[in-house]
Amino acid sequence: MSDALVIIPTYNEKENIEGIIRATFNEKKEFHILVVDDNSPDGTSKIVEALILEFPDRLFLEKREGKSGLGIAYIHGFKWAIAKKYDYIIEMDADFSHNPKDLIRLYSACKNEGGDVSVGSRYVNNQVNVVNWDIKRLLLSYFASKYVRFITRIPLFDTTAGFVCWKREVLETIELEKIKFVGYAFQIEMKFKAWKHGFNIKEVSVVFTDRVIGTSKMSKNIVSEALFGVIKMKLKGLTK
Repeated sequence: MSDALVIIPTYNEKENIEGIIRATFNEKKEFHILVVDDNSPDGTSKIVEALILEFPDRLFLEKREGKSGLGIAYIHGFKWAIAKKYDYIIEMDADFSHNPKDLIRLYSACKNEGGDVSVGSRYVNNQVNVVNWDIKRLLLSYFASKYVRFITRIPLFDTTAGFVCWKREVLETIELEKIKFVGYAFQIEMKFKAWKHGFNIKEVSVVFTDRVIGTSKMSKNIVSEALFGVIKMKLKGLTK
């Protein structure tokens, strides 16, 4: 039984899902994987089901009805992980924008270096580690993180990062049912609540590489939620 679970939410990721699973299982540390699939019409879940026959004790699948947002998919996965008593729960995208080779570094930051949460950060000390983004998207992401830090005062360089390791205690403390946001702002709200509860958040410098295969799930609505949501978050405190 591994002490660490990697949660990979998917929607139409048939081109990437087998590769990311195998790359994760090739790491020196044993990780388990939970794929949370939002009823992908491209057959992503069928690929995972076939791989479960090869990795029956390490790979798991939760299929959900419809597509209801990244945050809801992760919360579903968090609750599953808590019920299974994993000590460390890691968020990772399916599209290789998050490098599986960095998993051990995120895990170690919590396991061995005193972190309650570790964030795979693209912008540690204002250094930009992003590959293959156009300048408009890069500037939007970079200044969105600065904006969130300014509004909320959370001491993180990459507040919108989605490559994150959580100790189970943190997820048990945060009232997941009260999470307000389901899109881009979900990542901000989770970190904000962990910080307000006094948990130690460590940033681990990583290189973020934009997807090569498949379609980005970014939308204007997601960005709008992040920009206006943090103001509501700050005003309401959202400490629980």
